[in-house]
Amino acid sequence: MNAEQPIQLRWFKSSYSGGEGGECVEVAADRAAIQVRDSKERGGAQLAFARDAWAGFVADVGRVRSN
Repeated sequence: MNAEQPIQLRWFKSSYSGGEGGECVEVAADRAAIQVRDSKERGGAQLAFARDAWAGFVADVGRVRSN
C-alpha cells in the first residue's frame, strides 16, 4: 500500500493582522489550493480556495482598498 504523506504547509500571517493578538488570518498554499485559517485556532477548521478564486479575491480587495 502506497499512502500519500500529508503535505507540510508553510503558514503566513496576513500583513494586515495587528500585533496585539486581535483578528489574525493565516494563509498557506498547497498544490491545489490556498488554505486559510484563524491564527488563534490553528488546530481548528480551515478553508480551501481554488487558486484562481483566491487571486480574484485578492485583486478585488486591492481595488476596494485603493478607492
